[in-house]
Amino acid sequence: MNENKVALVTGASRPQGLGFAIARELATRGYHAVLAGRDLDRTRELAGRLVAEGLSADAVRLDITDPADVTACAEFVRSATGRLDVLVNNAASMPDFATTSLFDVDLSEARTSYTVVVLGAWALVQACLPLLRAAPAARIVNVSSAAATQIAAGAGLAQGVRSPGYSLAKYALNALTASMAAELRDTGILVNAVDPGSVATHPERGDDADDRSPAEAALGVVWAATLPADGPTGGFFLDGRPVPS
Repeated sequence: MNENKVALVTGASRPQGLGFAIARELATRGYHAVLAGRDLDRTRELAGRLVAEGLSADAVRLDITDPADVTACAEFVRSATGRLDVLVNNAASMPDFATTSLFDVDLSEARTSYTVVVLGAWALVQACLPLLRAAPAARIVNVSSAAATQIAAGAGLAQGVRSPGYSLAKYALNALTASMAAELRDTGILVNAVDPGSVATHPERGDDADDRSPAEAALGVVWAATLPADGPTGGFFLDGRPVPS
């Protein structure tokens, strides 16, 4: 069994993605990083990059919408390490990027967002909970978005919501985070949602020149993943500060 603390990061199969940046940052802090992604070859390649740098890493295939994959992912971590100190639910789907009206949304795309962002995270926490309980001070971090604040604000609905399906999914993820934190309050497991900010993860689109780098954005997620025992739980944070509701 690996003696390092263990961190499982979903959505970690893109070299310019936030998931890989989070995994790298945790690995540099002494964690054994398990990168999870739908494309196992790409995810293994990225884990190999970390290993080549002298860091501890592994890879596992995970389609967060597939219950069998979720179960297999948790079993992979159990058989390899026997515990899980950090679970970062970073996998996301944003198919309605350019949509600004609830009534123009393709509901099949909205359903995909909800399945990935909310139900996928929920299922993975369920599957990994015995491993999280086996760790002395586990942390669950659900990567959310400022998009959720559009829904929280309420008034924004009358003006149109950018990416309505994605925004509603992230809003529901924040509610799920608070509910999980309440149920796990006496276990020592802290659960928080984090807005990583606007991240330059898609240079091919040409619309993120002013965004923060994945490495910079990863720091807020890692902050929540490494909170002390008296740290907050059930909150929504950006750069370690509460996001106004």
